[in-house]
Amino acid sequence: MKDAQAAFYNSLPRQRDFTLLAEPARFTAVPDDWALGVADIVDSTGEIAKGRYKTVNMVGAAVISAMINGLRGKEFPYVFGGDGAGFAVPASAVDTARTVLSETQRWAAEEFSIALRGALVPVSDLRLAGKDLRVARYAPSDGVDYAMFSGGGLAWAEAQMKAGELLVPPADPGAQPDLTGLSCRWSNSKARHGQIVSLVVQPTENATESDFADLAQSVLSASEGLDRGGHPVPENGPPITWPPPGVSIDAHVSRAGRNLTLQKLLLMGQNLLIGLLFKTGKRLGNFEPEHYKRMVSRNADFRKFDDGLKMTLDCDPSTLAQIRILLEQARGQGKIRYGVHAQDEAMMTCFVPSATRDDHVHFVDGASGGYARAAAAMQD
Repeated sequence: MKDAQAAFYNSLPRQRDFTLLAEPARFTAVPDDWALGVADIVDSTGEIAKGRYKTVNMVGAAVISAMINGLRGKEFPYVFGGDGAGFAVPASAVDTARTVLSETQRWAAEEFSIALRGALVPVSDLRLAGKDLRVARYAPSDGVDYAMFSGGGLAWAEAQMKAGELLVPPADPGAQPDLTGLSCRWSNSKARHGQIVSLVVQPTENATESDFADLAQSVLSASEGLDRGGHPVPENGPPITWPPPGVSIDAHVSRAGRNLTLQKLLLMGQNLLIGLLFKTGKRLGNFEPEHYKRMVSRNADFRKFDDGLKMTLDCDPSTLAQIRILLEQARGQGKIRYGVHAQDEAMMTCFVPSATRDDHVHFVDGASGGYARAAAAMQD
């Protein structure tokens, strides 16, 4: 018998056309008895200034990885924000969510000296505060889909968390979330058509849902003129090099209390084998390297709705200028806040439950600050 989680979220249709998600009618209200969880890194801009954005991305993605493992593969809506994450769970999973947020905070502090904070709020409470939480599912391929959020509840919960409300305290020293499958072994993907542009757009209180939907549709229409809609990851997957650039971070993630140096050596050996397989294209059992690389690109979440619009685009100068004109017009009317950050490369953080299936998840962001720097550059 399906539990409440499966009954609601699994019933939602999987949209295959991302541009249709600009329409408010595509979203469905999350049940009142669910809870919303949010997490982000304290002073992520300071960490980025130290050159630690790959680590920032990994810690943000760890929240989602730990939740997926904590719920033992049961599907639930989540969104990756670069330096944090948001997710929703039914009442039956609230204790798991609290444990995951608590353990992941402790782990981030002990492994990376990063201050992660997390918060939980009942959906009914955010509605009492005049906000809503609605969700839709976007499927870039048959193997994976991503949640999209609207209604203002996610942004409200993040603001409350940053103000010190609704916080989940860190776990006791030594706590270790289950991060099986989380990795960052790919090299960065260089811009091929201009720059990698990270874009964050949020509606203001003055904007109606129709106002923001119209703007989002206009921005998406502009980006659709780019090669593959501005997808920043090559069609045959991102590059892979040896030694892998994120091996030290991967070792911290996967060691689970084991010796860090030995874990790093183990990963170096694994990545050497993986690199040889990708270079030769030879199969290993049920693992098909060429198919896997194509699915990495297809499954990548380079654009999303989470109480606003976020995109990481391989963007040429003329299209970026066109998008900026649209955004400036809406900002001048008091309808939106937005931020843009341009860089030379895109980066990827991955959750791979199995390399022989197509349900591997790949979070994309700009490689030199991405969404976090775009958000910090928000213009009212």
